Amino acid sequence: MGKQNSVFTIRGASLSDLPGLLEVQRRSGRSTSSRFCDAVSQAIPDPRLRFVVAESDDGLVGWAKTKYFENPEMDAPSGHYLMGVTVDPNVRRRGVALALVTTRLDWIRQRDNRAYYFTNASNEASIALHRNSDFYELARGPQFRSIPIEGGLGILFRADLRR
Repeated sequence: MGKQNSVFTIRGASLSDLPGLLEVQRRSGRSTSSRFCDAVSQAIPDPRLRFVVAESDDGLVGWAKTKYFENPEMDAPSGHYLMGVTVDPNVRRRGVALALVTTRLDWIRQRDNRAYYFTNASNEASIALHRNSDFYELARGPQFRSIPIEGGLGILFRADLRR
């Protein structure tokens, strides 16, 4: 059972959601490559992470996932990371992204008392969204978790979660 909103529901993803995920990616101008499909197909059934989708009467309107990194890497501690959120441009600014963040943080809270995420320093929308969830800046750098930041400067954030 998922969280219900007046316009959409957040629920765990299944492999049958792949066509809808690809459509959200396409409408958002993001990759629909075979590499993306393979990564999603491996991530959805992985019990070490949480992959969720936002669904409306018209189908999928967003998706997001977490990833657990066991070992620290330079400035990035080990722990649970929010690793991406994509929302269909037709439903942005309606609370979908915040619901996807909140759902994943609730899942992490059951497992840990901290969560992390990183983004490009120029991604003001992402920074504002995550500030609403009590994330604060931890470090800046050209890459985190071996992922280079486009434009060269990223920010790593941490949220302290109460159980």
